[in-house]
Amino acid sequence: MQFTANEICLLLNGTLEGNADVKVFQLAKIEEATEGALSFLANPKYEPFLYTTDASVVIVNNDLVLEKPVKPTLIRVDNAYSSFSVLLEKYNSLKLHKSGIEQPSFIDPSAKIGKNVYIGAFAYIGANAIIGDNTKIYPQCYIGDAVQIGAETTLYSGSKIYHDCVIGDRVIIHGSAVIGSDGFGFAPQADGSYHKISQIGNVIIEDDVEVGANTCIDRATMGSTIIRKGVKLDNLIQIAHNAEIGKNTVIASQTGVSGSSKIGESCIIGGQVGIVGHIVVAKGTQVQAKSGINKSIEEEGKKFGGAPATNYQNYMRSQVVIQRLPDIERKIQELQKALDELRANNA
Repeated sequence: MQFTANEICLLLNGTLEGNADVKVFQLAKIEEATEGALSFLANPKYEPFLYTTDASVVIVNNDLVLEKPVKPTLIRVDNAYSSFSVLLEKYNSLKLHKSGIEQPSFIDPSAKIGKNVYIGAFAYIGANAIIGDNTKIYPQCYIGDAVQIGAETTLYSGSKIYHDCVIGDRVIIHGSAVIGSDGFGFAPQADGSYHKISQIGNVIIEDDVEVGANTCIDRATMGSTIIRKGVKLDNLIQIAHNAEIGKNTVIASQTGVSGSSKIGESCIIGGQVGIVGHIVVAKGTQVQAKSGINKSIEEEGKKFGGAPATNYQNYMRSQVVIQRLPDIERKIQELQKALDELRANNA
């Protein structure tokens, strides 16, 4: 894939300085770029590389003032970082473009497949499944009976969607993610054993959600486990049965959300956070990595840290005190020694 500087400039609605016909065929960081590469400059600390880079084209901000001549062709835009991200998205879509139905794969005759759908080799699509237009299902995916998948959604290799689950439009599910596995429900018996409780609900994932690799979202016991529009889930996350994740919330890796908990919209949850079941986390809550949420958070827009989690500022003060504990202990011992000596002298 080759593009001229002029073609890229037109795509970004920018202003071109230099050779409009120079061609690029790869993207690279400005400090590593070679001839034929397209790069960008957004952070001022990387500006010195602009005068030494071998990149053929560099995207820069409109307000950049050159200190000396540069070799690359420049494309000036309002926001170089944003413009480069547009190109990354375009490049990725071209690179990952797939179409058609590869063989061997299995599609149940009752399944409904939309227009321009890609189905990779060894994929399985069950009875009465519905696949929307322009959706891509990579090799070795499993889509169970009566699953509904919207338009322009991507399921990467090895992802599994159990029966009756509903996936929206423009959803991305990465490799080995499991959607709709049984919730962790077992009834203790008199003899100490556990009886499995059938999980007859499903998972609903709304539009524009991204689910990371090896993340698991359990189906509801009854009703639905719900991932609202715009949620972004990192790799290796566990969402338990009947949980609900609010619109535009982001959750980092190795976090676990227990059953029936409700996470509000626009929350930011760090990595390795544990959230107990049957609680509510308010809109806009931010939780530091490795924290434990053991009760509901009702006030919106607050920050928390620690296990059990507490107000973030209090938590940070506590961390400072903890680091000073050895000195505090030494001073207490010195005071105790002085007090013992004073008592002995007065005896």
